[in-house]
This record gives sequence, structure tokens and C-alpha cells, in this order.
Amino acid sequence: MDAPPAALIACEVFRDEIDMLAGKARHLRVTRFLEIGLHDQPDRMRVTLQQAIDAMDGRDDIAAIILAYGLCGLGTAGLQAGRHPLVIPRAHDCITVFLGSKESYAERQRACPGCYHYTPGWNRARRVPGPDRLAMMREELSKQFEAEDVDFLIESEEATWATYDTATFIDLGTPNAGREADYTRRCAESMGWRFEHLKGDPALLRDLLHGPWDDERFQTIRPGELLGHSPDEAVMRADPASEK
Repeated sequence: MDAPPAALIACEVFRDEIDMLAGKARHLRVTRFLEIGLHDQPDRMRVTLQQAIDAMDGRDDIAAIILAYGLCGLGTAGLQAGRHPLVIPRAHDCITVFLGSKESYAERQRACPGCYHYTPGWNRARRVPGPDRLAMMREELSKQFEAEDVDFLIESEEATWATYDTATFIDLGTPNAGREADYTRRCAESMGWRFEHLKGDPALLRDLLHGPWDDERFQTIRPGELLGHSPDEAVMRADPASEK
């Protein structure tokens, strides 16, 4: 069964891929993108997403609310369905979605623990390791801290990057994929990392947008339930709203 009329709330990181895969899908009555920066503050992400969900609940032309998110550092844990059920992929984060399944994500983590994954959305926001990210950090931090503190924070960020050795661009076939792969390559060269161009799998995102929503790959949260974290391969579960 294909997806019913729905509202889509998505992270900006998926904009290019959603533009490509959603097309002119008539069942998507409204789409709202939220800023990538919400990932930095899971509690703020949860509040902002719940506000967006509550706003969509007033619509009479939809039967579900689709969330293009993962668990995202527990930023989506605790989201509650109101009038309309929520549908979200069983994913720890967006990289799972770009790779096509939680199983592919787990295999990828085992095969390349030193890989840092780049995508068009993350690249565009300059939130990936590389010289542009450092320049942006320095500019933003300089507005809040003294020079010595800025240097310390940037060095701490670089120390985190040192645990990786490969810049992997995940390609879902968006029109800008070639340009963004080149950008990823330049980032890798600047840090002395290996570059890898990896073909992603659009199946999970495509089926999130169009259906069907099988229980194996998607979590449905019905009215009276909230999204819970499942500490096993299911990743998510539906909890009674009374436990919120």
C-alpha cells in the first residue's frame, strides 16, 4: 500500500535527495525543512520538531506526518503523536538513511571505523571536517570567546578529527553529486586523509516518502504514543504517552 496524504518534516541535510526522489508526489501535501544545526542541541531539536508536528496536526488534508530524521543523538526520542500518526525510519542518524538501511550502516561501521561520511547537505552547511569548517568555527567562536579559548576549541575539534582517516562521499545520484564529491576530495587532501566515493542506496528515503511503511524499516507512532529509544537492532519503539 502506498503512502496516504501526508505532511513531511525533514532535516535540511536531505533537501537535495528529497527534491530528487519526491518529485511531484501528490500525496505530500506540505513539506517543511528544519535547520541542520538542531543536531548540536538534541533537546532543542526535540522541542522544535514537536512544535512542527503540533502545527501539522491542525491540517484536515493529511493522514500521517513523515519525519525525515533518525534517532539523531536522542533528539527525536520523546516525540509524541497527536492527531496524526508519525512515521520515521529506523535509523540511528541520517547516514543510515543515505546508506539505505540500518544493516548497511552497521556493516559500514565494522568495515570502515575510520570513515567520516560526507553528503551534499553536510557539505553545503560546511559542517564536515576541512578548512571551510575550521574557518567557520573560528569566525563563530571569536564572537563569544577570547583568542586563546578559540584556539583551544579548534584544537579540540581537530583532535576529534584525528580519529578518522578517510573522507567518504555518499552519492545518491543528485545533480550536484560530482561537485560535492570533488569538495569532499579537497577536504580529504587538506587533512591527509584517503578519499572514497561511495554509491549510496536511496531505497529507505524513497520508501519513507512514498511508502510502503513496513515495520522492519519504519517506526510508526500512533496517537497516544511517543517515540522511544530501543537499545537493540530495532533502534526505536512506540511507548505509551503516559511514560513521557
